Amino acid sequence: MFNSLSRRRFVTGVAAGTALAGVGFRSGRALANPRPTLLKGNQFDLSIGYQPVNFTGAERTATSVNGSVPAPVLRWKEGERVTLNVTNHLAHDSSIHWHGIILPTDMDGVPGLSFDGIQPGETYKYQFDVNQSGTYWYHSHSGFQEQTGVYGAIVIDPKDPDPVQCDRDYVVLLSDWTDENPHDVYAKLKKMSHYYNFQERTAGDLWRDIKEKGVAKTWNERKMWNMMRMNQTDIADVTGYTYTYLMNGATPDSGWTGLFKRGEKVRLRFINAAAMTIFDIRIPGLKMTVVASDGQNIEPVSVDEFRIGVAETYDVVVEPSDDTAYTIFAQTNDRTGYARGTLTPNPAWTADVPDMDYVPVLSHNDMGMAHNMGGMNHGQGGMSTMDHSQHDMGGMKRDQGEMSGMDHSQHNMGGMDHSQHGMQAKHMADKPAPAGFGSRAAIQHEKSEYGAHTDMLADAPQNGLNDPGLGLRDHAQRYGRKVLTYADIRNLYPTLDKRDPSREIQIHLTGNMSRYMWSMDGIKFADADPIRLSYGERVRITLVNDTMMTHPIHLHGMWSELETEEPGYIPRKHTIIVQPGSTISYLVTADAIGRWAYHCHLLYHMPGMMREVRVEKGGRSS
Repeated sequence: MFNSLSRRRFVTGVAAGTALAGVGFRSGRALANPRPTLLKGNQFDLSIGYQPVNFTGAERTATSVNGSVPAPVLRWKEGERVTLNVTNHLAHDSSIHWHGIILPTDMDGVPGLSFDGIQPGETYKYQFDVNQSGTYWYHSHSGFQEQTGVYGAIVIDPKDPDPVQCDRDYVVLLSDWTDENPHDVYAKLKKMSHYYNFQERTAGDLWRDIKEKGVAKTWNERKMWNMMRMNQTDIADVTGYTYTYLMNGATPDSGWTGLFKRGEKVRLRFINAAAMTIFDIRIPGLKMTVVASDGQNIEPVSVDEFRIGVAETYDVVVEPSDDTAYTIFAQTNDRTGYARGTLTPNPAWTADVPDMDYVPVLSHNDMGMAHNMGGMNHGQGGMSTMDHSQHDMGGMKRDQGEMSGMDHSQHNMGGMDHSQHGMQAKHMADKPAPAGFGSRAAIQHEKSEYGAHTDMLADAPQNGLNDPGLGLRDHAQRYGRKVLTYADIRNLYPTLDKRDPSREIQIHLTGNMSRYMWSMDGIKFADADPIRLSYGERVRITLVNDTMMTHPIHLHGMWSELETEEPGYIPRKHTIIVQPGSTISYLVTADAIGRWAYHCHLLYHMPGMMREVRVEKGGRSS
């Protein structure tokens, strides 16, 4: 079992797999991993190439920028025009995407949409005006290069006085490293989706559940999960069994160090540049004041802990009042490892590393089930789960109500014939938005969502705005920690576009975990039509998570304005977490003509759970 691994092996990762094909290094000596440098100004030369690294005691080859993993920190100035000459020294195509930066479509760096990519030996000139400030990052959008090292931080200084005053300013870049070839990781997931999950329920868990819940309730719960062929511990696809978690390129054994003097205000710019890992952040002994979300200034909010999804950024300010060291602790949401750093007035001082919190398990709510399910009468609303053992050539045997008395004939699905699932159906609900801010259309599943490519539909998803996330919901009561939620985020400045949306687009995040198939509305990216927006229109996008995985969803080129209870100050984000079995909505002003990527930012989900968003003048055709 995973718990029997040594502590060092547990937190630093397992040296598994082989070096990247054809470029392994075996010099027999330890390597000092090059740390990122700071590059300032408006003219940059960036070189993507191979770099030997050693994060686990075994030498491997990374793809790096200017020879370092992470890549150099780029510091820009709002209002300036930046030029970045990116040269590809790899044996295959590469690219750089400037995550969260609002820019022309041909500068966005997505091969196949924005441009053709950067061929081996060639240089691509990125040039654009910087019209925003804050904390962002950049990464490759080619293959799995983001996993192997092509990622770095961007800090943009405002042209006007910064509302956040501090004495010290640090980037805290989180990432996950594996010694395995990422193509092998993906292949293993496709063959066995729980390959890296060593936290399956045990006999000890069963006995504990019986003592807490009684035999009957425990039996019924276990029976339900077994019938659905789902696992309560499917929290993360790739875990600390293969991952080593890094903070600014430093492993947990060494840790990253930031200095301060007592009484100073220290700004920490957290960036989650991981491929697959969601982190929960806290600094024992210090309150954190969150001052920015995804690069945008917000009304300061004091917290003890916050969750950061893949590709999100948060800026916090801390004010150490004692001459002591503090641990910056970033534990993974599945609790299989952590990254860490130290804030200290003396570089010789360290702080205790806290124990990780309990391992969470999924519940009925994370499946999008109604609270009053009782005997799981799916005709009354709730979660539809699918027994694919009865499939015949992709056709579902629905008339038998395979799952715990599931009778699909009782669903109010607009008269759909569920036996005729297929790709001919519309891939999203697209309808006029109800009048008034905050109104929502009912959850509606399209015909394309039914079939062997999906194993779950959330028919009664809860709004995720006030949800701190699986594994954090009881932290206020259990530990006395205030945990950030999206409902706490209020933009520092008034909402710019106050129009009501003209229509609502409802998109379902779908998948079959056992087959490791991911999609939107049951349709993988390769088979999907673009989402078409008219230039200048205001739309509501409602995301419904029909899976038990947490998905961070990123829209390129435009802001995603999270619909909170304060429409006058709604926060602008570029990446939004959608909790398991939940729903969340945001507004988008289609103010950027071009072809834009829209996808889950979990790297191994992206091949299927992705769409093209096409913004065009002169109206939309679909």
